[in-house]
Amino acid sequence: MDKSITSPAADVRAGYLGGLMLAIGGAVLFSTKAVIAKLLYRYHIDAVTLIAFRMIFSLPVFAAVALWKMRTEAPLSAADRWRLIGLGLVGYYLSSFLDFLGLQYITVGLERLILFLTPTFVLLISATWLRQHIGRLQWLALAVSYAGIVLVFVHDLQGGGPNVPLGSLLVLGSAAAYAAYLLLSGEMVKRIGSLRLVAYAMCVSSAACIGQYFLLRPVSGLVQPLPVYGLSLMNGLLCTVAPVFMTMTAVQRVGAGVASQAGMIGPVSTLFLGAVILAEPVTSWQLAGTALVLAGIYLLSNAKPTGK
Repeated sequence: MDKSITSPAADVRAGYLGGLMLAIGGAVLFSTKAVIAKLLYRYHIDAVTLIAFRMIFSLPVFAAVALWKMRTEAPLSAADRWRLIGLGLVGYYLSSFLDFLGLQYITVGLERLILFLTPTFVLLISATWLRQHIGRLQWLALAVSYAGIVLVFVHDLQGGGPNVPLGSLLVLGSAAAYAAYLLLSGEMVKRIGSLRLVAYAMCVSSAACIGQYFLLRPVSGLVQPLPVYGLSLMNGLLCTVAPVFMTMTAVQRVGAGVASQAGMIGPVSTLFLGAVILAEPVTSWQLAGTALVLAGIYLLSNAKPTGK
């Protein structure tokens, strides 16, 4: 028998494993942006400059995809254009800006854990604004997740300085903004497609981030040491563009549920990358908090929708 001929089941299995690896790789790369941001802050740049450099390097890729979609697909309605502007400002501009502001004051481990609460914010917003019922398992998942955050927060508060509450609040705002983006984009992504939505929204976000820089900072601030450009290039391409497309491809291959569960590797990878690259200590408190957050998100991902 020719070994080069594979069975349909083997092809399906290979496609599934490939999608799973893409989801894991995307989660790790996206989480690495926190570590890159900490390295950039060592060169005494602020969050406004950091996020501007990130979008300057990622914008050409997203703009190319957006132009391709504009030429190959029907034009958007005026209402959808305004919705995309709003999504770009909330989901990628506001959430990213708050995240990078918060990273000035807290560890990358705590930052990633707080951002990982995004699914719980989606649930809470759905319950309060959309009047959806929350089941017992979902409440348990929320309680377990937030217990993990409190554990790590209290630990960092004792040894992280007086600005830990401020940094945590900023990152919490980032998670809430991205949760709002996910809820608001749910209907549009079915209508115009995820690739088109992400490309357009990222272009809006890039314009806002870069425009904000020129409003608040002098042009001379774009002249930075060579390592700043190298780290910003990594932040823009490896930690922004690559994970966006990797995650999108993974969702197409294995589904959103499996891709989101694979993303649970994000907080763990950030915790250990922070230890290896930034010399941030990994304590038993942080490991316990991480385990609780991951357990809570796992419970939430397996909870059955309860409807309205």
